[in-house]
Amino acid sequence: MIRISVHYRNGDGKRFDLDYYVKKHMPMSGRLLKPIRYEVDKGIAGGAPGSAAPFVASCHFYFDTLADFQKGMSAHGQELIADVPNYTNIQPEIQVSEIVG
Repeated sequence: MIRISVHYRNGDGKRFDLDYYVKKHMPMSGRLLKPIRYEVDKGIAGGAPGSAAPFVASCHFYFDTLADFQKGMSAHGQELIADVPNYTNIQPEIQVSEIVG
């Protein structure tokens, strides 16, 4: 199984509309990309006591294969990318992982 994680790094001057992301962008992403499932994380703290979360939000898409994700992005990536300014000014950071345990 493959997990695609999209992270939005926290910082000064960064804007992120979690309500829009959860209610509009992610349902659209799920409908277009057709993952097995997806999750959204809201960053609340860093690892050290009192430290800020390194990411304001993250999402995780689960697919059987990397090709399944790539197929969805080939067909709908432009539409999804065009929606990003509606909820954030943060450049998304993407990681592709193979779930091994």
